[in-house]
Amino acid sequence: MKPVVHDFPQRAATALANDQLQGALRQARSRFVDKRRDALEALPEYPRIRAAATDIRAHSLAHLDFYLERFTEQAEACGTQVHWARDAAEARRIITDICREAGAQKVIKGKTMVGEEIAINEALEAADLEVMETDLGEYIIQLAKETPSHIIAPAVHKTRAQISSLFARAHEKLGYKQAVTGIPEIVARAREVLRQAFLQADVGITGANFLVAETGSMVLVTNEGNGDLTSSLPDTHIVLTSIEKVVPTLDDATTLLRVLARNATGQTITSYTSFYTGPRRADDADGPAAMHVVLLDNGRSHMLGGDSAEMLRCIRCGACLNHCPVYSSLGGHAYGWVYPGPMGAVLSPLLLGLPEAAHLPNACTLNGHCAEVCPVGIPLPDLLRKLREEEQTEGQGSRRDRILLKFWSYATRHPRLYHRLSGLAAPTLRWLCRSRMIRFLPGLGGLLAARACPVPEGRSFHHLWQKKSSRRAS
Repeated sequence: MKPVVHDFPQRAATALANDQLQGALRQARSRFVDKRRDALEALPEYPRIRAAATDIRAHSLAHLDFYLERFTEQAEACGTQVHWARDAAEARRIITDICREAGAQKVIKGKTMVGEEIAINEALEAADLEVMETDLGEYIIQLAKETPSHIIAPAVHKTRAQISSLFARAHEKLGYKQAVTGIPEIVARAREVLRQAFLQADVGITGANFLVAETGSMVLVTNEGNGDLTSSLPDTHIVLTSIEKVVPTLDDATTLLRVLARNATGQTITSYTSFYTGPRRADDADGPAAMHVVLLDNGRSHMLGGDSAEMLRCIRCGACLNHCPVYSSLGGHAYGWVYPGPMGAVLSPLLLGLPEAAHLPNACTLNGHCAEVCPVGIPLPDLLRKLREEEQTEGQGSRRDRILLKFWSYATRHPRLYHRLSGLAAPTLRWLCRSRMIRFLPGLGGLLAARACPVPEGRSFHHLWQKKSSRRAS
């Protein structure tokens, strides 16, 4: 997926004008938020578990080099081949070479956001390999030739009617003449179509939610079972993941699993939580003959030494997306790359560079809800503010914004000037709002097009506070 995050304003406007998208997003937000709330209310010890999960992720990142080496040693001792990829191009080359050496023609994939990050599907198709997504949401958007709109529910932006129409067009050439409209029928149709892909595939590619240094295991969390079939039926299993996913022990992995499912889907645990440790052994009934793990850096090691290293704690639960008013209004495609919502507004500029993605940190109300719901304590609003500061420091913002910020900064450093200006501004602002003339001020037309502007007090806070203090003194 080629990043196109620089045109965020245009994509956002398109998303806001899409009535079908708005309806789908409203329904999805309610479902995710309500289920998460119910799941956490049923777990009184959640604050303690959340604190433990935060400590585990912080400790893992502080000693990432040690745990990655430990994981590699244990994984290779179990027969897994571990590959290191410095960037997306190297990861694509490694995976393509593995498929060629396996003599592969057909590849099946489980959902992996890292796969989207490196555009692995496009690379494999360019190498004349047939690639089929096996996660239902990913399969839907593959048919639609789109990208995921959500990191755990890729097709959350699609209505049932849209999916039904998509299936009718795609499956007609496979001999299916009758359209499916109900959810059970849609799932059954996908199962029938995908079954042959599972049986015929030469290589299966999955992601990994966690890597366990203690045992060399990969942990994969799904709700459909497609991950287990993708990893066990083909002769070759490739795990594509990023370096920050490693955790020290199995106990640490289980602690993180307790917060992952509850924050992602509101479940106590997902339907399928699988631990893979090496390829098929002599006495195993099934499993791949060869297993590979591709560890992607792609800018993450650089993040470790910077002010935004806490972003690497992310366990991809999607809670910050589900509670974000901006994401809930726009969906994921407006963000223009793999990672949407608050986590994407931080991660995309860090991985792509701030000049490419400067709009994203500014597309935030800084309400702080994302930090409140994050199960591993990532201070997302603080990280967004740091990126905004960096944008201004490097002179990347608009000239108008820089001038206004300099003026504001000067005024706040001179209290008398500030109080005099605020004393003049307060009644002026009251008049502008009452007369609705504020809509015609430069830069405010778009902001107020869909918002009511409350009429302010007409006096500054400082003036009211001084008045109240003088009354108390008398």
